[in-house]
Amino acid sequence: MFRVIVRSSISLAAFAAGFPLSAAEAANAAATSEEDSIVVTATRAPLALDEVPSTITVLDKAAIDRSQDIGATELLLRTPGITVSRNGGYGTTTSLRIRGAESDHTVVVIDGVKLNDPAASGGGYNFGHLLVGDMERIEVLRGPQSILWGSQAIGGVVNIVTTIPEKPLEGSFDIEAGSRNTVSARAAIGGRTGPLSWRIGGQSFTTDGISAISPAFGGVERDGYRNRGVTGRAELALASNFSVEVRGYYSKARVNLDSTRADTPDYAFNQEFLGYAGARLDLLDGRFRNRISYSYTATERENYGPLRARPVSLEARGENRRWEYQGNIGLMRGVSAVFGAENERSQFRSRSPDASLARPLPPFANGKAEVTSVYGQISVEPVDGLTINGGVRYDDHDRFGGQTLFAAGGVWRLPTGTILRTNYGEGFKAPTLYQMFSQYGNAALDPEEAHGWEAGIEQHLFGRALTVVATWFDRTTTNQIVYTPDATCNAASTNPLCFEPGSTTVRTAYYLNVARGKAQGIEAAAALTLGALTLDGNYSWIVTEDRSPGGANFDKDLPRRPRHAANASVSYALPFGLDIGAALRWSHKSFDDAPNSIVLDAYTLVDLRAESKLSENVRLFARAENVFDEQYMTAYRYGTLGRAIYAGFRGRF
Repeated sequence: MFRVIVRSSISLAAFAAGFPLSAAEAANAAATSEEDSIVVTATRAPLALDEVPSTITVLDKAAIDRSQDIGATELLLRTPGITVSRNGGYGTTTSLRIRGAESDHTVVVIDGVKLNDPAASGGGYNFGHLLVGDMERIEVLRGPQSILWGSQAIGGVVNIVTTIPEKPLEGSFDIEAGSRNTVSARAAIGGRTGPLSWRIGGQSFTTDGISAISPAFGGVERDGYRNRGVTGRAELALASNFSVEVRGYYSKARVNLDSTRADTPDYAFNQEFLGYAGARLDLLDGRFRNRISYSYTATERENYGPLRARPVSLEARGENRRWEYQGNIGLMRGVSAVFGAENERSQFRSRSPDASLARPLPPFANGKAEVTSVYGQISVEPVDGLTINGGVRYDDHDRFGGQTLFAAGGVWRLPTGTILRTNYGEGFKAPTLYQMFSQYGNAALDPEEAHGWEAGIEQHLFGRALTVVATWFDRTTTNQIVYTPDATCNAASTNPLCFEPGSTTVRTAYYLNVARGKAQGIEAAAALTLGALTLDGNYSWIVTEDRSPGGANFDKDLPRRPRHAANASVSYALPFGLDIGAALRWSHKSFDDAPNSIVLDAYTLVDLRAESKLSENVRLFARAENVFDEQYMTAYRYGTLGRAIYAGFRGRF
């Protein structure tokens, strides 16, 4: 159905990694052959595609268009090692896990800026509101990546790149409609003239949706969703070696909700904002590149229950402010280094008012944290075909002191078309502000830590018409923070954790460092191109277990993580301009709870797609999702999208 490029990008890769190329350099990069492509996500500096030891999957613009997906989650779910759970239809809470890691162990980056919510319980990112919009490319980097991407990158990184213009004036549009009164429209326009390049895009999405609670549990009413967003970026070259750039992203969404057991008229608002300003200076004939930037992100959430005496049930806002310097230097032939310094300040406020007006409105729980970091990574090619790199990072957290992390890896490219790679990385995630300062907070928490390694082989055959990849990975996470109920808490308790921070209010749950997790498995993928026929597929075997010593759930599978998952797709381009394709998604059973008492059954989904070329610039497309109307759940009691049909037009000029 679409082509997945494993390990490398084929276009514009340098824009994403927080060390952007100029518009002219990006255009040149896009014109290179696949063998000479540039990938920057893993190292935050340009490297040939076969010189990166970490496992990367890249979805380029052609793949994004062919998939016809509205949400980024659907695209990501088709790649190896990714599992997703969602509390209903579009817009509901959506958790993405890489190689079985916790959902908040994934760093999400949009145009080089990390986007997470410090007011969320795990401080992570809700993928439920991430639409495809003006995305040019999506990169998935697996395994611990905290050396270059900082806290939270224990599972991996999802890096999103919006489109950068190449022509004096260019644009695009997509409009489609279909089942459940779903309408999606997006458009963008931009250009590059002399020293200035710019682009702005927007998207609107509405749907009547499905019942968030599964019909099997009494869900009847539809829970609708709407999302409107805009992205923009501009770059100005003030000299041949000096440029400045600004970027922005904003979205506002409204989704109807249900309780965990019944239909309700509840609803929620979600707003996300990202702003970036940076400057770049190249020295030593471009061999020494420097970037300094400032970014700001904010996520605001509000939940409402119209039937409550006090309608507002949640108010939360999380903010990040981040200064960064990054340098990249070519020391000599075959030796390069990337290094930098960062300062990140985060803060949150949150409260959950009681429904009864008899109880006073509680004050906001507030908290802030600051971390200053330095990092460096060096890459060496001692002999032709062999690349070795190593890195170190030091984080100085204002609450947890210093933490030093290491990483190392290597890639060996053989003349037989075989590539061998191995990589080791460490992760570190400080407790979130919510985990420390909310009504369930515990200021005495320790950071979560992880270490993992991987080893893989990639084989190209028949002039790269066939590519086969297999990777083994292993990761251990310690000091995991878990929401812990405590039925013994009462007003006479001597345990200080039985009371909300700074008050005498009794609580019956709090956060503790009580968990240890183990994940290991195999990812395998293959892609074959035979003229107009393209076949690809992947399989993931992921064993994630609770390894908490003495715990009641020792050796149990971690919730909502199927051990087996597979994807396959086929696409054929007919000579008269019609492309047809099909995709299959199979997921093994999983468990919804820690004791493994609630089973989420296995399921198989089949999608069909077609696309017809109306002119050089305009295409008509249609697709059918979940053709056989499979009934399944990725989270217990919550519904999933059944059969749906969509059609629309796409234009690129």
